[in-house]
Amino acid sequence: MAAPGPGEYFSVGSHVSCLTCLGQRLQGEVVAFDYQSKMLTLKCASSSGKPNLNDVILINLAYVSDVDIINDRTETPPPLASLNVSKLANRARTEKEDKLSQAYAISAGVSVEGQQLFQTIHKTIKDCKWQEKNIIVMDDVVISPPYQVENCKGKEGSALSHVRKIVEKHFRDVESQKSMQRSQAQQTQKDSTLSS
Repeated sequence: MAAPGPGEYFSVGSHVSCLTCLGQRLQGEVVAFDYQSKMLTLKCASSSGKPNLNDVILINLAYVSDVDIINDRTETPPPLASLNVSKLANRARTEKEDKLSQAYAISAGVSVEGQQLFQTIHKTIKDCKWQEKNIIVMDDVVISPPYQVENCKGKEGSALSHVRKIVEKHFRDVESQKSMQRSQAQQTQKDSTLSS
């Protein structure tokens, strides 16, 4: 390993292998290292298996029992890729708006079912918001409590039809999950009765 510079211990671009105190072996390319906090950032192969993606792992070296340098990089690392700051700012703004919308729904006393339905619709149609306890979709469709298909109101057309299909599918999926959980609970109860 090259002599560490001020505040640097692992060279950016080096490949290292770490053994955590839990016995997990982590291996990857050093992206960053903070000497003060003893935090190491590694870029590793994607856990999803997709070749064009990487996982980035933050490792607290206080919880690492062994670090091996597989390949030390001595030359200057390539410049960092530029970030699309406006895209990041838009994403942060959107996430903040989503969280504020969730907080509004909770403070307005919206049922858990209503909040879940809103999240389901929002995954497909970003143009949805709360108006008191009603869900407003594309400014055309209003879904009022108890948030069933028959509670979807608006001008007859493709928007209303599409929202009704989303609501219908949401409640089918919820019911399917509940029935699966019930059968798993019954199976667990049978298993525990048989083992007694």
